[in-house]
Amino acid sequence: MGKFMRIAGRVLAVVAVIVVAGGLWKREEIMRLWAVNSLFTAEKIVHNFSNMNAAFLTRPVPRGDGPVSTLAKGPEMTLPAETNAWIKERAVTSLMVLKDGQIRHESYHLGTGEADRRISWSVAKSYLSALFGILLEEGAIASIDDPVTKYAPLLKGSAYDGASIRNVLNMASGVTFDEDYLDYDSDINRMGREVALGGTLDQFAADLKETFAKPGATWQYVSIDTHVIGMVIRGATGRSVSDLLSEKIIAPLGLEQEPYYVTDGDNVAFVLGGLNITTRDYARFGLMIEQDGQYGDQQIVPADWIAASTRPSAPTEDGKIGYGFQWWIPVGAHDGEFLARGVYGQYIYFDQTRDVVIVSTAADRKFRDKGVNRANIEMFRKIARTL
Repeated sequence: MGKFMRIAGRVLAVVAVIVVAGGLWKREEIMRLWAVNSLFTAEKIVHNFSNMNAAFLTRPVPRGDGPVSTLAKGPEMTLPAETNAWIKERAVTSLMVLKDGQIRHESYHLGTGEADRRISWSVAKSYLSALFGILLEEGAIASIDDPVTKYAPLLKGSAYDGASIRNVLNMASGVTFDEDYLDYDSDINRMGREVALGGTLDQFAADLKETFAKPGATWQYVSIDTHVIGMVIRGATGRSVSDLLSEKIIAPLGLEQEPYYVTDGDNVAFVLGGLNITTRDYARFGLMIEQDGQYGDQQIVPADWIAASTRPSAPTEDGKIGYGFQWWIPVGAHDGEFLARGVYGQYIYFDQTRDVVIVSTAADRKFRDKGVNRANIEMFRKIARTL
């Protein structure tokens, strides 16, 4: 608590200096800065996670003009006895369980509802992976072993010079980047303030100069790697990720509501964690991935890309959680078991063997406590085994 109060005091002092200095920043920029620094407070976190467009620059991801696709409902399942306690302890805001393509459970908590477009955080990385696989098959990108600078020349001379697309897909770029969400001065939090103040993330990535390992040598979760994938996509196609995602994935899925991205000051989508979608629409994406890229009668994402991207190909430590191309593979996973995962308790869990998809959103301020992620995965496994 003392650390939080010191941080809050520093933020208030900065805001006060800005105001007194004669309005050097616009009011909305000050409000966005304040929003970043109060985003995860206990009294605001649930509301904020459903209303990111009230505090940040955003851009729509058009759902297209097609009809809403049907999510079939099956018989309501009986959840494991410990589920209610888990929902409360982990501040779960929504839970949806699908078996054989049918909804077997759907519930909303902490005052949220089915219309809430919930922030994905790093679940968005897996959406970008799916889009990348489509573009690779279409030939817009020649090879995942191309250097990132081939498509993103701004990165020449940066820490990313020499890294391949495969390296950044695997979170094995070797770029030094502090991902500590609880440290006010960490790179991830500096990046968040950059977004809030209308800065540009392309330049933020280009300004990174330090590496801790050679590209491909070791795995370390570096969220800015995903932004670099977005730079590669934009450089290869000359189009925005928002428009591409809309055309290639969102419109074919027939979503109920139009998603949106948080953006930086150049209207560039915050692809590493800024996607906002309803729980049911996360489920539609999940079903498509679980069905090897097919949804209805359309092959949306290449099946071979899903197979390649959801296997543990990154150089993670033996016995630790595995990582593919922007997808997680749990410790002890069987074939077809993988997940998309975001901070504060966002998940899309897959068990293809059992034909199960589980979507869970949350506002869990204790998500980094020891054993929480593993316990969440075990909860999903218990639910899947119950079906």
